[in-house]
Amino acid sequence: MIGKIAGRLDYRAADHVLIDVRGVGYIVYVTDRVMAGLPPTGEAVALYTDLLVREDNLQLFGFTSLVEKEWHRLLMSVQGIGAKASMAILGTLGADGVSRAIALGDWNAVAKAKGVGPKTAQRVTIELKDKAPSVMAMGGTVSEALGDEVIEADTPPSPRPARQTPKANPAQAEALSALGNLGYAPGEAASAVAEAVGENPDADTSALIRAALKLLAPKG
Repeated sequence: MIGKIAGRLDYRAADHVLIDVRGVGYIVYVTDRVMAGLPPTGEAVALYTDLLVREDNLQLFGFTSLVEKEWHRLLMSVQGIGAKASMAILGTLGADGVSRAIALGDWNAVAKAKGVGPKTAQRVTIELKDKAPSVMAMGGTVSEALGDEVIEADTPPSPRPARQTPKANPAQAEALSALGNLGYAPGEAASAVAEAVGENPDADTSALIRAALKLLAPKG
């Protein structure tokens, strides 16, 4: 399994790039979002990759984060979602958008991806909703640039919501971490999670995330 490619970006095509690794060129398929974030041709580049093995073909798909790569693998586990559809979903929503959509059960957002119909989108949100919290939390342990800051920032507020609730909920810290990885400020994330816990003290992580995201969603 080829899990990561690091080398020089040789050229870009419509849906893939060629990365030179010590004289060996690897064709890596990427989404429009990933393509837009790559450095200019000739510069160093690194991507996490997932290898798709078929009888007559081998294809590498590239991602800028392990969270995005994991969503790709999970999306392809859903009936009706192949590599092309998975890349379309990630290209349309991004890793954070996919996390939000699946945590909230928002199949309409998933259905915006090219080639993904309403029934397939509903199947995606239903089958993967219980896996959303664990994938969202990966950002705190995998992203060297942002993950540590998110975890440290989320730690202080967690005692405050605990004092506002009848009893401690172990899922609270996981929900805070996941919301932090999605880009929410520690204060607003803690407030939303605290309110969610107050309404349902026994909620699991997935339920807390969904409730908090609804509270944080723009009103109007």
